Amino acid sequence: MTHQDTNTDQTTGGPAFRIAKFGIGAVVRHRIYPFRGIVFDVDPVFDNTEDWWLAIPEAVRPRKDQPFYHLLAENAETEYVAYVSEQNLLPDTSGEALRHAGIGEMFVRDDTGIYRVRDRAPN
Repeated sequence: MTHQDTNTDQTTGGPAFRIAKFGIGAVVRHRIYPFRGIVFDVDPVFDNTEDWWLAIPEAVRPRKDQPFYHLLAENAETEYVAYVSEQNLLPDTSGEALRHAGIGEMFVRDDTGIYRVRDRAPN
């Protein structure tokens, strides 16, 4: 009996990808740090520089074999773009609108408070 590696796709031998928990337009908050944001892109596994990853303190450094999310993020003081592992995100159920200046270029908030990708009409 062989042990199946949960990080390898047995069909292709490559890395196994998990289904991302959050989709484009999802409003999320960080599990530890006081910021929230909206997902505008998803990487199925870590896709940033090794220097970036190593700069995270080892005690809280996330695994690379999980989805990573690009967020238009904000905290009480500022707005920025964040790159966050799935293990560190939770759904934000506050219903509060986000204020990030970049949201209007990518998303429209409907009457129910849901953010939808803005239609990109050709010029």
